[in-house]
Amino acid sequence: MSSEKGTIAVSFVAEALHVARQRGVDVERLLAEAEIPPRLLDVPQARVSAVQYATLWHALTRELNDEFFAMDSHGMKPGCFTLLSHATLDAPNLGRALTRALRFFSLVLDDLGGTLAVSDGQAILTLHQVRGPQRFFAHATFLLLLFGLACWLVGRRIPYQSVVFRDALPPGTEDEYRVFFGPNLSTGAPATVIAFDARYLTLPVVQNERTLKEFLREAPANVLVKYRNPRSLTVRLRARLRQSAPAEWPDLERMARHLNMAPSTLRRHLEDEGQSYQSIKDELRRDLALELLGGSSRSVLDVAMELGFAEASAFHRAFKKWTGIPPGEYRRKLLSNDALVKY
Repeated sequence: MSSEKGTIAVSFVAEALHVARQRGVDVERLLAEAEIPPRLLDVPQARVSAVQYATLWHALTRELNDEFFAMDSHGMKPGCFTLLSHATLDAPNLGRALTRALRFFSLVLDDLGGTLAVSDGQAILTLHQVRGPQRFFAHATFLLLLFGLACWLVGRRIPYQSVVFRDALPPGTEDEYRVFFGPNLSTGAPATVIAFDARYLTLPVVQNERTLKEFLREAPANVLVKYRNPRSLTVRLRARLRQSAPAEWPDLERMARHLNMAPSTLRRHLEDEGQSYQSIKDELRRDLALELLGGSSRSVLDVAMELGFAEASAFHRAFKKWTGIPPGEYRRKLLSNDALVKY
């Protein structure tokens, strides 16, 4: 597959498989179904496509009879997320939709739930762990499902003002979780709490039964990579950039002219989606780099040139910032594990 859908750190694959391994499930069979080489899990800096991860999610749901990776003593039987989506579809605004969603989760899950309050202009969502295993991944998955649905309902990203998790980040996942939850992420609080501007609670729900079918066809891939609304400006820009070589990508002013809008308008619309033009280019260039290094025999220099880097050293610095290791080492780790990444 192309890198159009974005990528997910392989550490998320390991986290998703945790309970399945404990229960003796043949996880290599599930990985094969998702076209994820098992030995890729031995390469901490590797990434998989959002579609591969979504396929694994569906396989685990079927195997465990649970849409929540069996991280709750009651669990979410297959179909719960679909019912949740229908239950929130006719809410008049985001505030009512979130209240319904949290009530739904309280009926479905026994160990984990949440409450929504408003204070000093902030909407504050607090997670409550009643019992069960103390896992950062459980809280993160709960929030990704909840806010992925919420963002889709109102047709835009909801930027967080602060995000604090009760538990420590799993090793090597800090950068990835900051992609999902923003730079203002911290840990070690008495409870997991997300705060955002309370004005977002008044946003109307803009979806309907027709768009719900499309949303559910793409779920959960569309809630995993920072919420991919297929009609969003971010997705349109990624698609437009994919049509040309990275060396030819226009700057923001030229892209704004292509879209018949002022640069300030383009910036504002992207900020509303929690993005910037530079971050879109950086993420796409990273995904292309991983695709070329993992799925082709081109030299590192050739990959650097194709991605628009004037010097190989600049590509090395950028790649190390993205993954923590140089591109040559990344490829060697993949090859030493006989792992080929399919995008």
